[in-house]
Amino acid sequence: MAYNNSTQSGGLGSLKQISHKVIIVQVLIAIFLYLNCLLLTTFFKKDVFRSSMRYIFFAYTLMSDCLYLMVTDILLLLTFNQIVMQIWLCILFLIVGTAYNLIFPLTLTLMTLERYVAICMPMQHGALCTQRNALHYILIVNAISLLPISISLLIYSASVPVSMLSEDSVCTVEMLIIHRWQSHYWSAIIQLYFVIMFVIVMFCYVQILKAARKASGESKKSSGKGLRTVLLHGFQLLLCLTGLWCPLVEAAVVQIDLILFINVRYINYIVFTLAPRCLSSLVYGLRDRRLFVIFKYYAVFGFCNKASPDLPD
Repeated sequence: MAYNNSTQSGGLGSLKQISHKVIIVQVLIAIFLYLNCLLLTTFFKKDVFRSSMRYIFFAYTLMSDCLYLMVTDILLLLTFNQIVMQIWLCILFLIVGTAYNLIFPLTLTLMTLERYVAICMPMQHGALCTQRNALHYILIVNAISLLPISISLLIYSASVPVSMLSEDSVCTVEMLIIHRWQSHYWSAIIQLYFVIMFVIVMFCYVQILKAARKASGESKKSSGKGLRTVLLHGFQLLLCLTGLWCPLVEAAVVQIDLILFINVRYINYIVFTLAPRCLSSLVYGLRDRRLFVIFKYYAVFGFCNKASPDLPD
């Protein structure tokens, strides 16, 4: 009986710990979503933002972050509470979650390339970085991000009967791994994405660094700011790309202990999902003078006020 009581009290302690973690995550997500809504309102209020490629990429990053955070938060709550859903519905969540998990680092890479073109190829910037081209690049990013999960779904559909889609299960990305070699496939895809994006960011950083050393006056100031922006993007990418390995780690941990799996997933979610995405608001929302003026105005006066301050030069 004493053993049972201690076991029950240990289980209750774990549940309380998990509930506290869930509350912390909900508070953080609410703050990030509010900040993202303020920044998106700022973007749509001014034509100058909607016509600039860097701001279009930034706004798309915010929108994809909002959708990704909501989807992953739902999955996190379902996992913590061990709530099951039909597999076909889970697959829809996994498609959105997996695709938008890749869209974020890919868009950051695009934003880094845009800074490289603006600083190192200023004569071509106007022709390459148009509003229409920005939309084309976003479509390409979406296609690239959907490719890995599409292949996984084809493998999954070929490996399980259709009737299984109506069965109930706790929704995790691990359920799509039917064969052991699929883990190696995901590992190869992650490494490929990591190497390509890392090489692009490092190339842009080196080229902007060279431009900053050669520049003088306003050009030097602009190059220095671009260099710091690329560094911040690099740090975001490092966190985000490290997060791409998390499902592989979690797949191993879930075989050992469920509570340990939940704790590892919680830490991964905070460090590798929330942290790099909240940095987007800091990189542009607080460092960009134009955005910050409008952002501060709406943070103080709210969305309903039709007037807005003039943009600084």
